[in-house]
Amino acid sequence: MFTGLVEAVGQLVERKPIAGGFRLRITTALATDLAPGDSLAVNGVCLTVILSNHGEVHADVGPETVRVTTLGAVPQHATVNLERPLRADSRLGGHFVQGHVDAIGHIQEIRAEADFHWITVTFPRHLAPYVIQKGSIAVDGISLTVAELGTDRFDIMIVPFTMAHTNLGRAQVNDPVNLECEMVGKCVGRAAELAWLNLSAVQPGDVTR
Repeated sequence: MFTGLVEAVGQLVERKPIAGGFRLRITTALATDLAPGDSLAVNGVCLTVILSNHGEVHADVGPETVRVTTLGAVPQHATVNLERPLRADSRLGGHFVQGHVDAIGHIQEIRAEADFHWITVTFPRHLAPYVIQKGSIAVDGISLTVAELGTDRFDIMIVPFTMAHTNLGRAQVNDPVNLECEMVGKCVGRAAELAWLNLSAVQPGDVTR
């Protein structure tokens, strides 16, 4: 379990093909605090550390993770968001993030407003029932608030600190991003599905600014 509060950014120095997937090699200052078997969220994807030494962390990405996340296509030398799991005795900032990506979205627009930035992200229509106005969503593992909501896109406002300390500072239009909706909303949606309620007809309102 994670919070969506990025602890550090790392650099992907190697993405080596293995049978069915990839092995990632990431440089990070967190390496000294990680051991084989530990969990680590990389761009919002929960991975298992297989090796950690000399300032590097190694983790494998399997076929299913390649299929449903961006990790199979992250370019070499890219900046990645990193977070270790939530401690039970820590304050809870952000929101509960499992590291289980629901879908891949794409950055549609980036625009500045004073020292802040608006980012518009498109999402697959099947996520519509779970993206909530003023609710939380994890974008590449970053806990963010949905400020404006459309039928297949949402707007988020990024504060200067987040822009400077995550990979969003290097984001470009059309970049793919990992999306994870709030866990509570998904549980409610599943309960509604089992009760034979149709969520496919649910449509969020038009974007307003």
